[in-house]
Formats: sequence, C-alpha cells, structure tokens
Amino acid sequence: MSSEPVRAADPRVAELIDAERTRRSAAVSLIASESLSTPAVRAALASEFGDKYAEGYPGKRYHGGCEVADELEELAASRARELFGMPYANVQPVSGVSANQAVYAAFAQPGDAVLALALRHGGHQTHGSRANFSGRWFTPASYEVHMSTERIDYDQVREMALFHRPRILVAGGSSYSRHIDLAAMRSIADEAGCILWVDAAHIAGLSIAGIGPSPGEYADVVTVATHKIMRGPRGGVVLGRSEHAEALNRAVYPFLQGGPFLAAVAAKAVAFAESATPEYRAYARQVVDNASALAAALTDGGLRVVSAGTDNHLAVVDVSRLGLTGRAAADALGAAGIVVDKAVLPFDPEPVALGSAIRVGTPTVTALGQTESDMAELATQILDVLAGAGT
Repeated sequence: MSSEPVRAADPRVAELIDAERTRRSAAVSLIASESLSTPAVRAALASEFGDKYAEGYPGKRYHGGCEVADELEELAASRARELFGMPYANVQPVSGVSANQAVYAAFAQPGDAVLALALRHGGHQTHGSRANFSGRWFTPASYEVHMSTERIDYDQVREMALFHRPRILVAGGSSYSRHIDLAAMRSIADEAGCILWVDAAHIAGLSIAGIGPSPGEYADVVTVATHKIMRGPRGGVVLGRSEHAEALNRAVYPFLQGGPFLAAVAAKAVAFAESATPEYRAYARQVVDNASALAAALTDGGLRVVSAGTDNHLAVVDVSRLGLTGRAAADALGAAGIVVDKAVLPFDPEPVALGSAIRVGTPTVTALGQTESDMAELATQILDVLAGAGT
C-alpha cells in the first residue's frame, strides 16, 4: 500500500512506515507468530469498512446503516464455519487474546479451575499465567511435558484433570512443536466432565490444510488468530458447538467488546477464502517442511532441538551448551539480521526473561518463497553467529 497520503499529512509517521518497510526487507524473520499478510488482505483492511460502526450482531445492530455490514459479517462467519468444520463462528474478536477471553467469559466463573500446558513447557500466558487475567481471576493448574521426550504427558493430564476437576481443559500453546493428541484430550475432558478448549492460534492454518488433527472434530470451543500462518489480519475468531453459540456471542458482545472492527472482518473473510485454495495448502505444507529442515540442520550443526524436532511451523532450540542465554542468542542473531524470539526450555533453570533457548518459525520465510535448501543455508548462518557469540 502506498504511504504517500500519510506522507502528505504526517511526514514523521510516513518516515516510520518507510523505516519498518526497510527493516523488514533487510532482515530474515523467524518469528513463529508472524507471517506476511497478502495484498488482498491489506486492501480489505484499508477499505471503507474501517469507518463503519456496527455494534451488535447481524439483524440486531444498535446503529443504523448496517445492511452491508450484516452481509459482510455473515459472509465471514459462514466461511469460518466451513473452513474449520464447526457449526458456530464469531468473527468479531479483535485478537487471539480477545477470543481467549471470550472462552473464559462464556464457560467459567472467577475462581474456577482451568488446566493447561505450563507456560515454561510451551503454553501461553492466557492459559493461567499469574501475570495475566487468566491466572488472577481463575485457579490455574498446569500439566507438563515428559522430561525425557519433552512431549505432553497425557497420563499426567488425566491425573490432574481428575484431581482438579477443572471447568476448562486447554489444548494448545505458543512454543509446543508437536501435534497434540486431541482424541486423548477429548477423552480426558469427557472423563473429568469439563469443556475442551483448543487454542489453535498457532496451528489453525495448518489444520485447515490437513496437517495435524482437526480441532473441530474434538473441541467444544476453538480459538483462532487470523494472522500468523493464515496470513490474514491481526484478529481472532471463536468457533464452537451450536449449543454454546448464545453464551459465546454474549461473551464477545456486550461483555468484552463494543462494535467490531469491520475492516478487519472484511480482511478475515478474504483470508478465509484464500486459505481454502490449493495454493494455500501448498504454502502451509512448505511451512512445515521448512521448519523440519531448519530444525534438522541446526541439530546436525550441534544444537539440541526440544523434543528432537517439530511437527509444525516452529522449533525451540537449546543454546545453553554454547554458554548463551536465549536472550543473548536472540540479540546476537538480531544484530546479524536474523530475527528470532528468546525462549525457555522445559525445566529451564533460567528465568523467563533470559531463557536457555530461541524459538524459530518459518511462516514468513516461506511466504517469501524459500524452501528446504534455503533452510540449510540459513542454519549455517545461525550456527556461525551463535558460535561467535558464545566464545
């Protein structure tokens, strides 16, 4: 999109837009939660829908002039339902975190127990972190990965679910590189009598491409972030079973939000359409192939990858044997033009602010057309930078 109208109105903001464009083009981004939105998505974000206020739901708006807005939201929701194979979808959440908040609002009361993957073992802050609303307003319990395999311990999940009797069992995370056994999670949730929530923020784009289990087959409720692998706008979606539609709708509006960002809803609709194409499925498959190739090349170069590999778009790489913290490694790579996240290992002795690992992801480099051979070269660059930083 041209920044010339911005330049005429606000030269300083235009300079910053140019600076971000330059930074992005000069760097190699391995941020697992980022990708590149498509031109059609960006055009929808800049459309006239950005000016329209449409508080409420189709046919039940507070404001007038919402006839076209109603058509748009119904289109986006129908595409989401078809894409994820669930009978209910709400496309209004402004982010993945907002979608997660709606799950708590719909199914839990303050103080209720929620069981989720521990943050240090690959979970997410909205799954019970004490620094987050989920850990302050609810009673969090955490399951972990096996110390030896670094994969989820489903026996432990069952034991904890039967002990804590949580209101919600969460399947999902932000730094877990393996497929989650959703059939096992469904069985545990049924035995414990709780809601099964699949937080698919990171893997939604893979599941719709047929990579890994389909959340809609097992979950009571699913949350999705429409950026990341889906290459859509920043935003969220809540999907669920028909019997939960009213509770989830009330949770999103009026409990959590006012009017939806209709330009983002338009961009979500575009992203859903693009995600249903063979081209997108090929992209998603290449994302996983690239992540696997990058993890293998880093392993061949002497680094240890958590769980010995990846099934999805990311890998967590142990840098402690080089005498580095995750933060120091991320800083060194950033200075060399390779952008990664610092991360913690399961059972990491380092504090979260430092960590002993980095998290790498391949959605962005794949969107730029890179393949497995490029990952081998990129791994060599990473290894060279880290070797220098660790001496």
